[in-house]
Amino acid sequence: MALGPLFDRSPNAIPTSDRRIGKGQPPPPHKATTAVPPGLLQRVDDSIRRRCEQKASGIVDALTPQLGKPYYARDGFILYNAACERALDALSKSSVNVELTLTSPPYNIGKAYEENLPLAEYVSWCADWMRAVWNVTADNGAFWLNLGYFSVEGKGKAVPISYLLWDRSPFFLQQEIVWHYGAGVTAKRFFVPRNEKWLFYTKDSEDYVFNLDDVRDPNVKYPNQKKNGKFRCNPLGKNPSDVWEFPKVTTGTNRSSKERSSHPAQFPLAVVDRIVKASSNYADLVIDPFSGSGSSGIAAVGNGRVYVGVELREDYCRETADRYDTFIRLRDRDIEQNELALF
Repeated sequence: MALGPLFDRSPNAIPTSDRRIGKGQPPPPHKATTAVPPGLLQRVDDSIRRRCEQKASGIVDALTPQLGKPYYARDGFILYNAACERALDALSKSSVNVELTLTSPPYNIGKAYEENLPLAEYVSWCADWMRAVWNVTADNGAFWLNLGYFSVEGKGKAVPISYLLWDRSPFFLQQEIVWHYGAGVTAKRFFVPRNEKWLFYTKDSEDYVFNLDDVRDPNVKYPNQKKNGKFRCNPLGKNPSDVWEFPKVTTGTNRSSKERSSHPAQFPLAVVDRIVKASSNYADLVIDPFSGSGSSGIAAVGNGRVYVGVELREDYCRETADRYDTFIRLRDRDIEQNELALF
């Protein structure tokens, strides 16, 4: 049985004098996220792009009586500087159907963009906007909710917010996804948290979009293994399971992620890229009522969907618009370079 480097008696063992924190073999280097996952830099088929632009124009026309003109709109990416409640109410009064909502609300932990509420009031507020999402969701639509942890006075230090919210809407909970990342806070008297939860809901328990083949993991340990003469594994790869390994968007000297924006709670594009592909189809409408840094929108439009984002703070809206413009430049440059390589 392998005893590990601290207890191994072989020549490769760590010397007794070095068996302390800060000595011995260094940990593996932090794996930072890229500015844009390569898959989002591919060209969207022209016919799909035209469908998205036409659909986006119709959505703007339908929402204008309630919300006015969007803060920013380009290539199927629509952003409103408004409160989520107002935007969801406007959607409910229109003929617009939402195929996918993916979002991460304020966690009520004192971030710069939120005002802390008493616990019962926070849960009630979340239940209200979650029901509003239900009201605008298509019959075969989905709702993905990203949640972290907070403390509950006298009850717990790191209570998963999902424990309090999972059943506060009419949605059917398909499953919980654990998003595991490598970076996070430090601790001395408890284990450091290195994951957050995604709750995967659908409006109908059986009839919903789930494109497993679009998100299969090609990293298969035994790809050539057979049973009765047939390959055991799908040629596209394995089911990614309910534990996802994606690096967190980090800050700091020499370790800041390339996709880092000023928003303090930004999730990586790779995570929402998988969700968009799995739970929506081409030209579907994807919304994020807490748009933040706009990651959901880049993943949506980059995969040939239409996006409506809602963000209360004007400075985040401005930065999102700049970030999307940068994404378009990167995508067009990458496509041009690939086309030139053919000649």
